[in-house]
This record gives sequence, structure tokens and C-alpha cells, in this order.
Amino acid sequence: MTKPLSKPKQKLTIGISDFIDLPDAGLFQVPCKIDTGADTSAIHCARIRVKEINGQDVLSFILLDKKHPMYNKKELRTTEFVERKIRSSFGDYEFRYVVKLNIVLMGKKFRTSFTLSNREHMKYPVLLGRKFLKGRFLVDVGLTNLSQQSEL
Repeated sequence: MTKPLSKPKQKLTIGISDFIDLPDAGLFQVPCKIDTGADTSAIHCARIRVKEINGQDVLSFILLDKKHPMYNKKELRTTEFVERKIRSSFGDYEFRYVVKLNIVLMGKKFRTSFTLSNREHMKYPVLLGRKFLKGRFLVDVGLTNLSQQSEL
């Protein structure tokens, strides 16, 4: 017996750039680049530290840095993190911490993985990669900031 064909999940169209909210960090309208060439999403981060608290490793970090206009000094902490070997856009390998963060994009809430990286010299402090986009979005590189237009 064959299964009936199910209706494909409706995907949102997203442009090459947009804005996300990071409510847990108190950051809103943070510019992000949509990058289908990147496997994992990445976020600019400062002061990354692992501390042992009550016998458990706790990762603390601050999103963005002092030079960024949206920097708010809010420290985030998590026990849910891993360290992975990641290939950078330059082809080099480096170890980065990976954490899950809550984001809001196009009025929808998501929880997704981000590598914590130094994006100080990049135009966008946040990069959304394939693992986040897959099954959720269609990317139209001719468009930008569709979440802003949907709020009008």
C-alpha cells in the first residue's frame, strides 16, 4: 500500500540579507546575511569563556563587541554547547563553540545553532547558513530585507 502524497510544506521566501531579533540577548533588528554556501550559522561574539560552576562547564559570552553600535554588554550563559572544528570562509580550520539561540525572523520564532566567531571585519554580524534555511526558506538573491516589508 502506498502512502498518499502529502502537501509540501510551505516555505517562506527570504532575500540575500535581512534582520533578526535575538530576544534572550536583548538585541533587535540585527542585520544578517543569508549564506547558502555556509553549512552552519555564525554570530559575532566577544569575551567567550568557559567556567566551571558547581562542577559543570558553563560557556559565557557576549554577542557583538564594544565597537558594534548595538553592543549591550549582556552576558549569556549556557551549559548546552559543543566545540567543533569549523572550516572558515578562507579555507582554514579553527575550533569554535556552537550554541543554540532563540531568534525571531519574519515574525516566527526559531531555535537554531550558531558558531561563536569573530566577525568584527564583516559587514554582517550574523550569518544564516544552510542548516537553518533547509526546509524553511527559499532564497531569492535579488531581494533584501523581506521581513521589513512583511511588517508594513
